[in-house]
Amino acid sequence: MHAPANGPFFAMFYPILAVIGVHANFVAIITLCRGRCGLSRCITYYLVAIAVTDFLVIITGIILNRTGRIYFGESVLFTHPACALTMILAFVTLDGSVWLTVGFTIDRFVAISCQSLKTRYCTEKTTLLVIGIVCALSCINNIPFYFTFQPLFIRDGVAWFCDIKASFSTSPFWQAFDWLDHILTPFLPFILILLLNALTIKHILAASRARRRLRGSDSQDDPEMANRKRSIVLLFAISLSFLLLWAPYVGHFLCVQITGEGYFNSLDFNDSQYIIQETTNMLQLLSSCNNVFIYAVAQTKFRAEMMKVLMWPVTMVTGCFKQQHKQKNDLA
Repeated sequence: MHAPANGPFFAMFYPILAVIGVHANFVAIITLCRGRCGLSRCITYYLVAIAVTDFLVIITGIILNRTGRIYFGESVLFTHPACALTMILAFVTLDGSVWLTVGFTIDRFVAISCQSLKTRYCTEKTTLLVIGIVCALSCINNIPFYFTFQPLFIRDGVAWFCDIKASFSTSPFWQAFDWLDHILTPFLPFILILLLNALTIKHILAASRARRRLRGSDSQDDPEMANRKRSIVLLFAISLSFLLLWAPYVGHFLCVQITGEGYFNSLDFNDSQYIIQETTNMLQLLSSCNNVFIYAVAQTKFRAEMMKVLMWPVTMVTGCFKQQHKQKNDLA
């Protein structure tokens, strides 16, 4: 997220993504907070935390940082200090979303594959502690980036927008910090999610074979295995979605480091480098909008509860009309 999007495609795509993402995550938060989706409290806490950080990513990364620059570029939000702060908030929420996905993956791995550790780790207290630590570390890790920005230009004595200082690409300190940041997000999450999912699949396949041998012909109606399959579908869908949407960003970062070209800071939308860079950023931000649809597809109860939340305004209005009608009949 190093350059504002000003091309016609991005000018249309980001507002649509913002509208869908804000409403989808808001509905997901309300639905999950009701606690009627048949999920454990640990899973619910993680999913609510992911939905909240995704919601904040959309506000900071898409609405303020992207859509705002396209349509409200002359507002006070894009003076240099405000622009830099908005960028940092976007980085913080994005890192939080990524590492909460990792935390959820670890929690499900322990719950499924490490029965001896499950009773101590998969608790509400541990879940809330992990969420708090992830949020705190995401803030601390991104504070130094505030000092890597300089004004893109100065007009009438006012500094506008954010550009990356030239020293960021030449200073060994900043280069080391940039590599460390990318190792923490997303390289390490990539490795952890792939490894833990592989181990989880291996454990599930072994457990399934063992239960089939024990149950024989009754294995087709095994409720425990059916519940386990439903729970891992949610985990794998979220994990694979993250991997696929972040893969182009990872590839672009490696390409930049290998070629030594640096990040493309020009606003020339006709340049292919800029288009590639902004497309990887777009997919990265898209990962914050699709989890609610994964929940709806993977979890029948979540889908049913989400429909109740969506229909609540209609139900409320209908109930008021019925009550008024009843009162009129009673008076008559």
